[in-house]
Order: sequence, then C-alpha cells, then structure tokens
Amino acid sequence: MQKLTKINLEQCLGHPTRSLIGWLVKGFLVKKNWIVEVKAANLAQIQPNNTVLEVGFGPGLGLQEALRYLTDSTGMLYGLDYSEYMHKTASRRLQKQITSGKVQLILGSVEDIPLPDSSVDRVFHCNCYYFWPDLKKGSAELLRVMKPEALMVTTLRLNTVKTGVSFGLLRGKVWQPELYMEALQATGFKDVHMKEMEDLGIKFNAIFATASK
Repeated sequence: MQKLTKINLEQCLGHPTRSLIGWLVKGFLVKKNWIVEVKAANLAQIQPNNTVLEVGFGPGLGLQEALRYLTDSTGMLYGLDYSEYMHKTASRRLQKQITSGKVQLILGSVEDIPLPDSSVDRVFHCNCYYFWPDLKKGSAELLRVMKPEALMVTTLRLNTVKTGVSFGLLRGKVWQPELYMEALQATGFKDVHMKEMEDLGIKFNAIFATASK
C-alpha cells in the first residue's frame, strides 16, 4: 500500500495520479470540495452563448455546473488540467457533451493554453492557483485568451488552506490570496477583489478579476 506522506499528498493534490492517494484525492474533491467548485461556476455569471474555460477542472463537477448555463447552441466549454487521471475522470463524467462537441477537455498547463487570443468570455477555477509554476506567467496567459472585460472567478476555502499550511502542506507554494491578486493586477487585470461568502453552512472566499485590454 502506498505510504501517505506530506510530500506525496501535496504532489497528488496538485497533480492527482491513478493511485491510492489519487483515488483518495478524487473522493475528497467530490465529497468535501464540491460546493466551492460549483460556486466558482455560479459566480462567473455565465451567459448562454459564452465561451467558458475552467482551469484545473479535477473530476469535472465545476464543468457540469457551467453546462447548466450554456443553453445556446453557440455556447462552448473548455477545461484545462495537467493531471491525466483527472482528465480521464472528467472525460467519463462528460462523455456525452464531449461527443456532441459542446465540451473540450485539454491536457496541459495554464502557462500554455491552446486557445486563440481574446476568445474566452468567462474563466473560473477552484483551489488551483497555488499549484501554478509561475503566478505571473499563468495570469498573463489567461489574460491573453480572455476577451476585453471578461470575468474570472476563483474560489477557495482559505481557512482550510491555512490549516493545511500549518501542517506543512504547500511548503514553497504561493498560496496567499494577496500574492495571487497582486500577480493578477501586475499582468493587467482590473477590479481585483476578494469576498468572504457562505453556502450551505460552508464558508469560502471568492476572488474576482476582470480582463483589462
């Protein structure tokens, strides 16, 4: 049985694989994290004809929620994740929509998104930015693919993140939301702000940013 350590747990949280720990992480994301995942899609103000991108889609719960709003035939949903395990998991969950062409899942990095300039209306992600190799490069690439005035939303349970940090997780990672927000502003986003929110008794934080071009 694979031994659970702080190091491999942190690696698997950022890049889940097909393993015992990967299975446990997927279960955690589905059972414990689904509210903040869904709320990221809710708060993105998705319109029926939008082109939407989720970064770090995990098992696909946020993608499913986003699809509820994309009722126009021209609405399109992209997902980007660099975990092959999560890509396969979400692909099974959304097989019908992928087959119809409504959804396209991309295996890759936030620093190199294979989408055209100024093509995306909405971006959302959850518990994601602290695993990016470089916040400014990732932010700049997201800004590149977003249309002028496009909205991006990220959600996290900051208290849970701080608890993980106190136990030694995310060591060497830029997990602080203030530093993420500074990176967004430095790369050209505007109206960057964070709100404390609550749903079904679960407190979380949402960070909003608008593409300025």
